[in-house]
Amino acid sequence: MTPGRPGTSGAATTPEPGTPGGRGRRLVPAYLATGGRERPRGTADFDRLTVLVSTDQQPPEMDFGPEHRRLWTLLRPGALTVVECAAHLGLPVSATVFLAADLVGGGHLLARSPVPKAEAIDRTLIERLLVGLRALP
Repeated sequence: MTPGRPGTSGAATTPEPGTPGGRGRRLVPAYLATGGRERPRGTADFDRLTVLVSTDQQPPEMDFGPEHRRLWTLLRPGALTVVECAAHLGLPVSATVFLAADLVGGGHLLARSPVPKAEAIDRTLIERLLVGLRALP
């Protein structure tokens, strides 16, 4: 055991994610990235596949934290979904939603709903359309 550090033996261990040498637990818990809030600011309804796009050339003001600036910087080259941003930032999707909602509320990002699934084709409508087209002179 290493003196002053309970539970350590001094043996080499694999680095934890989120640390400089690994990809395990984050150094800063995700709830700190959200400011300890329970709900995101604003009324935006974000889905995992909501597309985020940067809107301005200037970085967010100083009232935003480093995680906000990381998200904004990540989106400078182009659009990404919320889940892609979460993966790049190493944050849970729920924490990324908080950050995105803050930046959307501040006018730094645009959020676009994912493309909805196409409706099922009504076969009878198509058949009636074909009958009508065939009846044309």
